[in-house]
Amino acid sequence: MVDLDVTERDRSERETETEYRRMGRRELLRSWGPPVLATLGLGAAAVLLQGRPGRHRTVPAPRGVPKPRDWRRQGVPAGMAVGRGAGPVENVRRALGALGGMARFVSAGETVLIKPNCAWDRRPEQAANTNPELVGELVRQCVEAGARRVVVADVTCHDPRRSFRRSGIGPAARKAGAVVLHQDTAGTATLDLDGTLLGVWKVLKPLAETDRVINVPIVKQHSLARATLGMKNWFGVLIGPRPRLHQRINQSVAELGAALRPTLTVIDATRVLTAGGPTGGSLDLVRHENAVAVSTDPVAADTWGAGLLGLSPAGLPYLGIVQRLGVGTTDWKGLLVEG
Repeated sequence: MVDLDVTERDRSERETETEYRRMGRRELLRSWGPPVLATLGLGAAAVLLQGRPGRHRTVPAPRGVPKPRDWRRQGVPAGMAVGRGAGPVENVRRALGALGGMARFVSAGETVLIKPNCAWDRRPEQAANTNPELVGELVRQCVEAGARRVVVADVTCHDPRRSFRRSGIGPAARKAGAVVLHQDTAGTATLDLDGTLLGVWKVLKPLAETDRVINVPIVKQHSLARATLGMKNWFGVLIGPRPRLHQRINQSVAELGAALRPTLTVIDATRVLTAGGPTGGSLDLVRHENAVAVSTDPVAADTWGAGLLGLSPAGLPYLGIVQRLGVGTTDWKGLLVEG
């Protein structure tokens, strides 16, 4: 499939975001259409699907289907910190320290879900998955804060056992004291994600049961979405026909960002996959950035990560949408706390 010319695509996406800038949450999600539709052997075209029959949820969610919890720590002001120049362990320690430490976000006796990107059967050097040392350190920090149980879980694209083993995430998480689960072992729960595209979905069961959630994506280029960051990383909690969501990628990501409010978003930029995403493979496509960002604001976190790929908020339409919906701000510099 041949992608749109970058200039044409950016112009179309900006026009789409402008049209929806003044809409309310339900109206916006109902009307938002895919910015890219593939055609046979041709390029993609940015179009709007204005409520076509069968495309959107037209009835309320069934009774008794819960919505996701709000995992944010109440009373903690929005903030963001970046650790640079050391390894992933020291970088995340510095960033967390600047925000008050893990104990500010995780209390004794709570359960914590850590959601890395572990989709692919790739080595850490290939930068397709979250850095395993970073995941292990986050587990340790949660345990030290008194967490009763820490779960590291993802719905992988490649075989889950191979992905968790080869990425190094499985061994690192277990060594630090976490339980490692995936689509074959975690079980499922049903949640109302309150979107017009997503609606009621099966998700990893730990997501529905946990007290706190830490979203830990890696920064990488994505051939369709342009970037995989925190809100795109939520695809890895969904059980079901995920491929169809990629046909309407910005709507999907925006709805996930509006529905799932993590305690923290930790952006892994130890290594950045600059092209060939989401699977990667070639070490020539990997840039050593050696940075980790921690934020209570998922929009700010994604905006920071997008910048490492040379993308402004205008280049990722979902960022403008979730900012309009009150999820967070693209002004990450305004939230920055110095360590």
